[in-house]
Amino acid sequence: MEIKKVVDQDLKKARHSLAHVLAKALVKLYPNTKLTIGPDINDGFYYDIDLDHSITNDEYSKIEKEMWSIINKGENFVKKIITRDEALELFKDNPYKLELINDLASDEEVSIYYTGDDFYDLCRGPHVESCKNLQNFAFKIHSINGAYWRGNEKNKMLQRVYVWAFKTKKELTDYINMLEEAKKRDNRKLGKELKLFMISPEGPGFPFYLPNGMIVRNLLIDFWREIHTKAGYKEIMTPIMLNRHLWETSGHWDHYKDNMYLSTIDDDIYAIKPMNCPGGVLVYKNEPHSYRDLPLRLGELGLVHRYEKSGELGGLLRVRSFTQDDAHIFMNPNQIKDEIKNVVKLIDEVYKIFGFTYHVELSTRPENSMGSDEDWELATKGLVQALDELQLDYVINEGDGAFYGPKIDFHLNDALGRTWQCGTIQLDFQLPQRFELEYIGEDGEKHRPIMIHRVVYGALERFIGLLIENFAGAFPLWLAPEQVRILSLTDRNNNYASLIREKLVQEGIRVECDLRNEKIGYKIREALTMKVPYLIIVGDEEEKSKTISIRGRGFESKTGIILSEFIIRLQNEIKSKKI
Repeated sequence: MEIKKVVDQDLKKARHSLAHVLAKALVKLYPNTKLTIGPDINDGFYYDIDLDHSITNDEYSKIEKEMWSIINKGENFVKKIITRDEALELFKDNPYKLELINDLASDEEVSIYYTGDDFYDLCRGPHVESCKNLQNFAFKIHSINGAYWRGNEKNKMLQRVYVWAFKTKKELTDYINMLEEAKKRDNRKLGKELKLFMISPEGPGFPFYLPNGMIVRNLLIDFWREIHTKAGYKEIMTPIMLNRHLWETSGHWDHYKDNMYLSTIDDDIYAIKPMNCPGGVLVYKNEPHSYRDLPLRLGELGLVHRYEKSGELGGLLRVRSFTQDDAHIFMNPNQIKDEIKNVVKLIDEVYKIFGFTYHVELSTRPENSMGSDEDWELATKGLVQALDELQLDYVINEGDGAFYGPKIDFHLNDALGRTWQCGTIQLDFQLPQRFELEYIGEDGEKHRPIMIHRVVYGALERFIGLLIENFAGAFPLWLAPEQVRILSLTDRNNNYASLIREKLVQEGIRVECDLRNEKIGYKIREALTMKVPYLIIVGDEEEKSKTISIRGRGFESKTGIILSEFIIRLQNEIKSKKI
């Protein structure tokens, strides 16, 4: 089966070529620079250099000016193939290049690229034909961080020069503006301001949910249970810690041990689960099954723990402890396509509720996989057929499948144009074999079921972090921890405000009263800071007419509103989950 991956090769080549331009500029400005590697990345490229002088922000413009000088000369990128020995001689004064060359086989040819006549670098390419092809691109040096050579902390610390690079000035400007807006929406900042969660120094990467955060979390869980019950799932819960034998059987011990937290109990090694699937398998294996039981859909909101490096942690978006909204579906081969299609439709339904668009990636067999070529071919074909029948566009993510099977990943697009991998569907022939799962077929014989692993939210923590940033903390009414705040104009209106609160509470509305003897402007500003969707303001006039004044998002401001009518409006908005 032929699979093609869609990549913006023009942008990729341009960024790679700009990295060489940067390298040439650095060598000219700082002759003692020793170059290492300079790959393209999602928003541009970087180059790691060994230089005694620490480059400062003030020098960025000087480097960029030199880069433009090189580009405007229109020098060509010329590839030359040399022998390994010739390469060793050419780069004899650069220990980093020598190390890379020595990693090659003794008879392997080496590719270098010239930029003009006076600069060359070790590189496989490809590159644009000439610097003239880069004249319309836009780039900007934005930071320099420390980076160990080849990521090994035992090696020397280098300077990593990061550069944004895009096809046009507008794309670069839009990207920089997006980053500025992202700072305002940072889940860590808003999580603290809105009293949603905290991260304590006593538990880096282990989030604490505060009362407001628990409201959001529980509402998402309630919604998850509602839609999964309708879709025919049965909920289970499996232990948070299981012994080493289980993880060896599942294959996780060989593939995931370094990311697991271990403990010894009764002279046996136990692991806190980094994923829920082996527990789900044990539930299936707990009793015999026939073809009439299939498909069997088992859902679990399972707390898992994974070791992440401290530098990779980020609020709720990257944590060490999180809840996955897992489900494991056991089925026969004839049910594969329909079950995948059902999961895709469920994921699509959920994402539309939150107003998310998404794109789909099909991740194929990784290098360290287990299982036969035939199983992988059949599994990948099953995913492709389901996607094709649903007429979903997708791109191929080569070699990024799970070690036990290919997968479909759903990447959400947020309000800032960023993408986040959340939902996934993984087709697995391996765990049913390794755990010797069975069902009795219509022929009365034993057969091996096939298994789907899938999540919708992904990690509940990441999804909440994503919602915080996507909505800039202003959750839709149904998710808002505080839906209404009542503000009294004067102390003599406090009793009327409290009476309104009681009526709202009776109708299931999450409401608070601000009865402080403060100016109404101050109270309003504070409520808006907390992103409360609706404010009810009551004074002498409202109390006399038995009405309310409201202030809502979008600068809505109305007076003379009947409370019962406003309650109906709130209930309808909550029920519809209006964004």
